[in-house]
Amino acid sequence: MGIKSLTKLIKENSNDSIQTKKLYQLSGKKVAIDVSIFIYQYLMNVRNNNKLLTNSNGEVTSHISGIFYKTINYLSLGIEPIYVFDGKPPEDKLKLIKERNKKAEIAKEKLRTSSEEKDILKYEKLSTRMTRKHIEDIKTLLNLMGIKYIQDKEGEAEAIASELCRIGYVDYVVTEDMDALVYGCPKMIRNNLDKSIKGKDIISELSLDKIISSLDISQDKFIELCVLCGCDYCENIPKIGIVKALKIIKDYKNIKEFLDQNTTYKIPENYLERYKKSIEIFKLYRGRYDNTDEIPLFTSHINISKLINYLVNDCSIGENKVQNAIKKIQKINQ
Repeated sequence: MGIKSLTKLIKENSNDSIQTKKLYQLSGKKVAIDVSIFIYQYLMNVRNNNKLLTNSNGEVTSHISGIFYKTINYLSLGIEPIYVFDGKPPEDKLKLIKERNKKAEIAKEKLRTSSEEKDILKYEKLSTRMTRKHIEDIKTLLNLMGIKYIQDKEGEAEAIASELCRIGYVDYVVTEDMDALVYGCPKMIRNNLDKSIKGKDIISELSLDKIISSLDISQDKFIELCVLCGCDYCENIPKIGIVKALKIIKDYKNIKEFLDQNTTYKIPENYLERYKKSIEIFKLYRGRYDNTDEIPLFTSHINISKLINYLVNDCSIGENKVQNAIKKIQKINQ
């Protein structure tokens, strides 16, 4: 879900914190990529005639194709990608995950009875869930490409990536999840937010320092603001939007003071407890990798022959396309 209306707040109150760039401007930089976001995107959007890409056995390969070409693009521009996978999520998020799975199952049932092409496409996307196999497919691909990735036992990818950026292990975090900023990510890269600018590889860079400076609050207050707006771990208070939330954060010493004086808003049951727990979760990973030797980094060496065999024979991706893409890697390594 991310933080409700956070992008809108930043655009309206801290527009100078958003820089529109071309992807090539990240050349020479190291980026941590929240891989689950992009696996989902490719499972929903990488298609041929509105059909997911599959291999000769009918197994979906859209995510493999998408990550392969994304990685090639980064490497060809001189950007070093490090993919970050989700570990076990916080207990407080398990309920939300169950709700999402339930919605996906409902969509899957509707898909079975749909006959209109637009409905089939709609419910196919709504029923999309990332499986362990999808994750293992991408790890196989990255191992064959010689691309580094991180897999910790616990923690969501955007939280882990944000901490890696905070300590300077990477220069940016690439994600569409605005939670990264709440976890303390100093510099975040996402798809272009300025729709007036068109073109390939247009990105938006968001600076946390500029955001909290423009809002005139501390980083801790920024976390409190985002939780008050509503997040994965704590629902928002009805009728309190992003603008009102910012005013509350500035006018009151803490959320308890606001709740004690509140006579206007209906507060959800056990709200203060969930609010405090959410704050703890967003601060949980600070200092986790201060000793960089403890980063669970997986490395390998590129194996071009096995990579081609995997993509062409196992994934049914056109051999000419694969060969042309791999030539880009070989030119870089020359």
